[in-house]
Amino acid sequence: MNFYLFSFLADLTVLIHATFVLFVVGGQAFILIGWLRKWLWTQNFLFRVLHLTAIGYVVLEALLGIVCPLTLLEYYLRDLAGETTHGTSFIGYWIHYFLFYTAPTWVFTLIYSIFGSLVLLTFIGYPPHHHKKEKIDGTNI
Repeated sequence: MNFYLFSFLADLTVLIHATFVLFVVGGQAFILIGWLRKWLWTQNFLFRVLHLTAIGYVVLEALLGIVCPLTLLEYYLRDLAGETTHGTSFIGYWIHYFLFYTAPTWVFTLIYSIFGSLVLLTFIGYPPHHHKKEKIDGTNI
């Protein structure tokens, strides 16, 4: 067995997990800033639906008490690599440091639910739109 490969895949899984969190949190920040600054791209329909779906999935997991599949995959890969489940590699350590905190489960469920409510309210108050492309002469396609 290639323990280095499993360790690398575990780190890659944590990186994907962190990217997902960054998309949810950073996406909301950009949506709110875009609302204030009237950026059209923050109303992109596909972006907004994916963003709402992402936080909706997190809230649903928390309410149902389901452990994130990315966390389970990472733990499995770390086990195959002979590592502890909190990452012993440099990348795994630092991403875990910023991604995971110790608190009772209800705290995370509450935080996810409040954040999900904010995303939903933003979705309603600043709804996505399908923007038509314009030709060079200014007419709609």
